[in-house]
Amino acid sequence: MPDKITSVSNPRIRRLVELRKKAKLRRETGLFVIEGGRLCADTPEEFISEVYVTEEWMKNAPEKETAGFRNRPYTVVTEEVMAKAADTATPQGILCAARMPSYSFEEMIKKKDPLLLVLEDLQDPGNLGTIFRTAEAAGASGILMSRATVDLFNPKVVRATMSAVFRMPFVVRDDLCADLAVLRRAGIRSYAAHLGGKRAYDEVPLTSGCALLIGNEGNGLSEKLTEAADEKIIIPMKGGAESLNAAMAAGILLFEAARQRRHA
Repeated sequence: MPDKITSVSNPRIRRLVELRKKAKLRRETGLFVIEGGRLCADTPEEFISEVYVTEEWMKNAPEKETAGFRNRPYTVVTEEVMAKAADTATPQGILCAARMPSYSFEEMIKKKDPLLLVLEDLQDPGNLGTIFRTAEAAGASGILMSRATVDLFNPKVVRATMSAVFRMPFVVRDDLCADLAVLRRAGIRSYAAHLGGKRAYDEVPLTSGCALLIGNEGNGLSEKLTEAADEKIIIPMKGGAESLNAAMAAGILLFEAARQRRHA
């Protein structure tokens, strides 16, 4: 028989709530919370630490979602407890505590003709999650993020990644300017998405190793990081638009690189 938790004051439930709310605790423990049948089912088994389900979910969820959990330890919780532990307003009835994946910057840049994305101080969880999904779909090699970027393991970001967080290599870095110098020495050219770019994004060669820089939603790239890049490139726009959503801009650049690489 699986364990059962009926109290919202249970220490394990309080810990789940803290993991959901506090980035510091997530970093200290290396754990984060995943919600929902599809996301939990798509999480590689080696990353799953704990599983919590309601009896209703085990009875009624699709077989493709429940199959992976029937033969592993799980804890049954009441609907009230699930509502307390979950981040969403209407929980699906399952959540997991998962281990954070870890990647190496050095290994990332050793790949043949890597396609990298560099994110500076993005703050919107939906943007970051969408960028991870988009980067995976475009065949990116990895993502570098500044320390001030919104926490990747924030529940809203995790949901937006649709499990890409387990498949898209990433590193959080303290000095992106220094990293661009390392990339340059490795033969990886960096391009800053910027309104002051002389060439359009589809006029530069992106078939060899390259890094595409995307800045903060409100302020764009810092002057320091922009100047550290090898070249500024622009996404031409018509009408009164002065800028694009960060995730949209990242998608345009990434898929242009993917297009060029398909035809190289």
